Amino acid sequence: MAASKGKGSKGGKARSAIVQNRRARHDYEVLDTFEAGIALVGPEVKSLRAGKANLSDAYAVVSRGEVILKSLHISPYPQAARENPDPRRDRKLLLHRGEIAKLGGQVAERGLTLVPLSIYWKEGRAKVELALARGRQRHDKRQAIRKREEEREVRGVLRRRQRGRS
Repeated sequence: MAASKGKGSKGGKARSAIVQNRRARHDYEVLDTFEAGIALVGPEVKSLRAGKANLSDAYAVVSRGEVILKSLHISPYPQAARENPDPRRDRKLLLHRGEIAKLGGQVAERGLTLVPLSIYWKEGRAKVELALARGRQRHDKRQAIRKREEEREVRGVLRRRQRGRS
């Protein structure tokens, strides 16, 4: 029998999503994903527990050996009146040095972008799913939509065939 990590329901690999950036997968072609911790202050953690965050305009940059998440909006926590930081302040992402070097090189050389896809809880800590992505042109978006619709139609035809045989 496997032993559980930590206390209560925090053990294991359970992920509970806080917020997702749905437009990111539409606007960008995701090449690789990374999991990063995020440096937060107390009231921000409380707001995240309440699901009060917005990733729609957020992006990340590599500067001076650090990955910084910009334009992530975490709403102020009402009960922490004076201690609330700026909702759109820059937040440091926690990655290994090798991962930071890899990301920095690919962003600089290949003209890629770092886009946060989601923020979630993992073992009681807030994590960011960060994508190394290439921006899509308008015609690429149309092709992606067309491909997704064709796949949906094929699944529907297969489903109808399977029902007919049963």
